[in-house]
Amino acid sequence: MKWTINSSFFRFLLVGIINTLVGTSIMFLAYNLFHLSYWVSSFLNYFIGSIVSYFLNKYYTFKQKERSFQEVILFIVNILICYFVAYYLAAKIVSYLLSDYSTAIIDNISMVVGMILFVLLNYTGQRFIVFSKSKQ
Repeated sequence: MKWTINSSFFRFLLVGIINTLVGTSIMFLAYNLFHLSYWVSSFLNYFIGSIVSYFLNKYYTFKQKERSFQEVILFIVNILICYFVAYYLAAKIVSYLLSDYSTAIIDNISMVVGMILFVLLNYTGQRFIVFSKSKQ
């Protein structure tokens, strides 16, 4: 497994910008306007964004043409693992570092940190596991 930044990473970031604009708006509106919980708000972001992400990353970022049920399952598992690991770690780290601040501030900052961790974990999983040419 060779980890280098290539053009797929930049296409992945472009797709991520599209997902981020939509998903982040949904997440922060759900949390701050509709007062949904940290977990529900961040989950809505990734549930909606993941549907768009699958198709854009499959055909545009990683240029995969084959149809595979295994690939869909791997994508879903990758998203779920990355989501829970990123947001769990973000919540723990930010809560520890900002323990004197309000829950709303901690949760909002945790969501931003979780997004960053998610991008890094998700790209790695999609590139080397989900859309890896070596699994074909």
